[in-house]
Amino acid sequence: MSRTNFNELLEAGAHFGHLKRKWNPNMAPYIFTEKSGIHIIDLNKTVAKIEEASTALKQIARSGKKILFVATKKQAKDIVAEKVKNINMPYVTERWPGGMLTNFATIRKAVKKMSAIDKMSTDGTFDNISKKEKLQISRQRAKMEIQLGSIADLTRLPAALFIVDISNEHIAVAEAKRLNIPTFAIVDTNSDPNQVDFAIPANDDASSSITAIIGIITKAIEEGLSERKVDKESAAIEEKEGRSSKSEAEALASSVKMKDAPEAGGADRSALKKPRRPLSKVSGGSSSGGGDKRFSKK
Repeated sequence: MSRTNFNELLEAGAHFGHLKRKWNPNMAPYIFTEKSGIHIIDLNKTVAKIEEASTALKQIARSGKKILFVATKKQAKDIVAEKVKNINMPYVTERWPGGMLTNFATIRKAVKKMSAIDKMSTDGTFDNISKKEKLQISRQRAKMEIQLGSIADLTRLPAALFIVDISNEHIAVAEAKRLNIPTFAIVDTNSDPNQVDFAIPANDDASSSITAIIGIITKAIEEGLSERKVDKESAAIEEKEGRSSKSEAEALASSVKMKDAPEAGGADRSALKKPRRPLSKVSGGSSSGGGDKRFSKK
């Protein structure tokens, strides 16, 4: 069953493209027609592309990897922040910090600095500095929170990027391509779909269109996270059962070994007896003093 349909996307206005004079020729396969100087996107192809992208993102989420959402344009930033928070994925809705992916180590240092400032406010360090220094540190912390607060939990490079408007976020696209990170994006008629791995042809300017598509994508990721949780629980149960079976087998083997072993003190006494020495032949007389009759006098 498809995650969406033609009518839902039509009501959301996902079919409206840009002016004909602003189009990108590489979007030709996804354009249905032109009306009043505006290109109309073929929503049947949009439905298929949404299904393809959702399946791929679901598998990434199920593997436990992070997906970074990028949407800094005014129409999309609040929608993305609200939807993505619910699935606990990182997102960038303010200015894209150049080198965020290609210079990720520096970004991590800035995030650690945020944590250090938070620690200063709780361990009493702020009580020993002047009000001016405290104010400067607080302002620095607030600025870093706006830019990096949403990626504080991103401890390694993301497994994929989901982008709204690749023309606006061309730096993020370029960094992801350089690092071979898979890219998913809502692509309008003025953008080149060949710049990303999974292009969803749709209106990336209308908030209703963005809300509809982001809602479908986040729901697919949520399903992947739920399946991952079930997989982990099943693995834990199997491991527990495996340990129990192993313990039972060891106990059974131990009892069999004890049963077959000889009882204490009941060892084979014949094995403990010393072998008797054979009586040596006496060349002289017998033990009674009598010699051999053949040599006795008549």
